[in-house]
Amino acid sequence: MKKLIALISFVFVLTACSSAVVEEPIVEETIAPLQETDPLEELEPIPTPVKYEGDLELPINGATGYTSIDLNVMSSPTIESETVETLKAGTAFTIEKEEGNWWYIKNATSEGWVDSTYCFINLPDVIPSIIYDSTNTYSSEFVSSGAAIPGITGQALYEGKTFNKRLGKEEFIVPVLYSMSKKIVLAQQEALANGNTLVIYEGYRPYSTQKAVVAALTNLAKVDKSVMAGINTAPWSTNWFIATSVSNHQMGYAIDVTLAKIDSKEEVAVGEYLVTDITGYTEYTMPTPMHELSLASITFTKPVPSTSPTAWKNAKLADSMNESAITLQKYLTNAGLTPLASEWWHFNDLDALNAVKQHPSVGGYTLTECLSVTP
Repeated sequence: MKKLIALISFVFVLTACSSAVVEEPIVEETIAPLQETDPLEELEPIPTPVKYEGDLELPINGATGYTSIDLNVMSSPTIESETVETLKAGTAFTIEKEEGNWWYIKNATSEGWVDSTYCFINLPDVIPSIIYDSTNTYSSEFVSSGAAIPGITGQALYEGKTFNKRLGKEEFIVPVLYSMSKKIVLAQQEALANGNTLVIYEGYRPYSTQKAVVAALTNLAKVDKSVMAGINTAPWSTNWFIATSVSNHQMGYAIDVTLAKIDSKEEVAVGEYLVTDITGYTEYTMPTPMHELSLASITFTKPVPSTSPTAWKNAKLADSMNESAITLQKYLTNAGLTPLASEWWHFNDLDALNAVKQHPSVGGYTLTECLSVTP
């Protein structure tokens, strides 16, 4: 009996203890769904600069061009289209693209198509490997029979250097007719292949500068017999050494150029393109210094018609023509340019002349703007 009472008491205590335990509700943890995220955008790799594959060292888009005459801007690349505006000769613009003989251009006032036949292109923008040294824009080297020309020698004759955004540096403005640039680059390519480079001293020259040199040289010759003899000994005359009227420099189909040995160079990027930058050079000794206006500078023993593309081939070289001058001539003539009989440094593009001879530039302007941008 006592065991039964004890068992009942144990059950009673156990029940009481169990009823005293408060059960807490089970709370299910809510897990927020994962937010869907956009995959990381892949960064486009920076392209490795490469050599430009074209007629020039850099594409023309982004280069500075200039009208050589008053020129209509057209709404489409045909002569029959609507005229948007007429640009005055010497107007600068940025070249956007090319279609046949037409350029689509932009400047502060116009946007449309122009006939590139009558346009200059700024050479440093498209052939940056050439050395440019336009001494007439800061200290003219014009002399005659070794004599300084008063008011000319050592003077800045016109403006022609500014910051070139495309190249990222101060550079000379060296315009020539567009078609001529394609021959100049061929000469530079041959020079580079032989460890040399062209050094261009002048392309376009304003007519006001031409007239100033003629007047000063004429006055000097009147009082200096050696100067007179140097420019007026038959069969030569003054006009062979400095044109007394509008010259091929004003028309845009001439360059004054010499040759240099490359001492150092590097490859640099211009936008997405790789170009050669000549960092050190030594000019070769030529028959005379640049722009010596006298018989000392003659290329051939007698005058040769300057408008003939072939007459020079049968001409006899002057005794003063040395190996360096002959090498320079080879580079330029291989590229299709024609040497001038009276100046070893002067070469013409007669094809460019023939293309514009109905409407040639008269050079009544100075080109000081550079609107070039990265290609």
